[in-house]
Parts: sequence; structure tokens; C-alpha cells
Amino acid sequence: MKLAANISMMFTELAFPDRIAAAASAGFRWIECMFPYEFEAEELLDLARRHNVQFVLINAPAGDWAAGDRGLASDPDRVEEFKKSIPLALHYAKTLGINQAHVLAGCYPKSADAGDLQHYWSTYRSNLEWLVEQEAPTGFHWLIEPINTRDVPGYLLNYQAQAHDLITAIGSDRLRVQMDLYHCQIMEGDILTRLRAALASGRLGHIQIAGVPERHEPNDSELNYRKVFDLLETMAYQGAVGCEYRPRGDTLEGLGWVQQLGLTALLRTQGDRR
Repeated sequence: MKLAANISMMFTELAFPDRIAAAASAGFRWIECMFPYEFEAEELLDLARRHNVQFVLINAPAGDWAAGDRGLASDPDRVEEFKKSIPLALHYAKTLGINQAHVLAGCYPKSADAGDLQHYWSTYRSNLEWLVEQEAPTGFHWLIEPINTRDVPGYLLNYQAQAHDLITAIGSDRLRVQMDLYHCQIMEGDILTRLRAALASGRLGHIQIAGVPERHEPNDSELNYRKVFDLLETMAYQGAVGCEYRPRGDTLEGLGWVQQLGLTALLRTQGDRR
């Protein structure tokens, strides 16, 4: 099991490149981020190597995030933009040594009726079918993630069953589910049952965690993360667990949750840090 610091949300008191060193100093061996594209991939790789950490996940480009875009894959009017974004995502993934990338579905407009929604779903499926046919490194996976409608109103993909059913329908091993337990708890609950089923399915590519309901440290949560990690250990989960939360204050001061949940073995000891 790999505990990965999400440097898009953690260590935000620092400039983005400096967060790599900060995560390493805090003991993380693995890191993930949302969008690395403001920096050259080679620059980020050099920093990761210098501080002896490994990227495990990035997102594919998702449009204009500041303007409210939350993905391109389902928008019928932006199919070409979506397709043009994929080579860039692959370039960063290959350079950083990552074997997976998350493709955000995107949102539908408030004015959408049932016919419009059908069009968004058909575009989404068509784009994913196209995606898995594109050349990529052996063993590379594209991830899709259900996201809650409270944080992202109008997001197309919201439920675990939707993601798993879509992957089954497309029938490609190149697609996997990114299961963010924060989003899942808000939309569905019954986390241990859903997580156990996802692990057993063979379609689970990545897990992310945060406290519910405010997305702070995992020990500040209505969700019992001790039981979550017990289940992951019991089922021998070998993938990454991304810490995609917003620290209440200073990131380092909030990392006491790692010890509280008995996860210090997933961090470097002081002597191992470089």
C-alpha cells in the first residue's frame, strides 16, 4: 500500500514545485497532483528524483479550471479539445513514470433536459471507447471517478455503480475506477461494503481519502478510516491511497492523523529521508 500526498491540496503554503521537497521531508515516498501542466514534465521529474519520491497519479487536462470547467470527456461540443488533450497527459505520465491518469467527465449545463443528458452520456462513452484504443505504455490505465454533486453540481458521474457499469459495458481493461471515499460517503455511504466490492472486482485503480464532511484531515471525519485501512490490509490492496484533503491549517501540523491511524510504516523514517 502506498500513501501518497496530493500536492495540489497539501502544502499549499508553498509554491507548487517546493511541495515536492516538503512532501518528501514529511516522510512521503509517493505523491500525486491534479494538474502539473504549468511546469515542464522534465522539471518535475528532476525534483521528484532529487527528493526520492515517485508520482503515482495526475489528471488529464480538464479545460479551464479557473473558469469552472471540470473535465472535457462528456461535452458534445468539445470532443476535439478532449482528444487533443490526451497526448499531453500521456507525455507527462510517461515522463514522470506514472502508469495511470484520471480523465474527468465534466459537467452538464443547468438547463439540460433528459435528451441533453442522454447526449452527454453517449459522448462520454464514445470518448472513453476512443481513449482506450489510443497507443499508451503497456499496463497503462485511464481512471474515471464518481464525484459528489454538492461540491461539483452538475458533474455527470456520481455513483460507484455508474462507473463500474460503464467500464463493464466498454469492456476494456485499460479503464479503472478511481474511488474517492470522500465523494462516495457523501453520495452513497456504506463505504466498507462498496470498497470491498470494488477491490474484489479487479476494476479499482486508485483510492483517495479525506475527512467527511469538510474535506479536512482523515481523522476529522464521520467516516471511520481505521476500519477502511484494516479492510485494505485484509484484502492486500497494493495500490496508492491519495491524501486529497484540505489541511485545516499548516500541513505538517495536521499530519498527526497518520500516527493516529497507525500508518507510520507507510512513511519514511527520519533516517531514510533525503
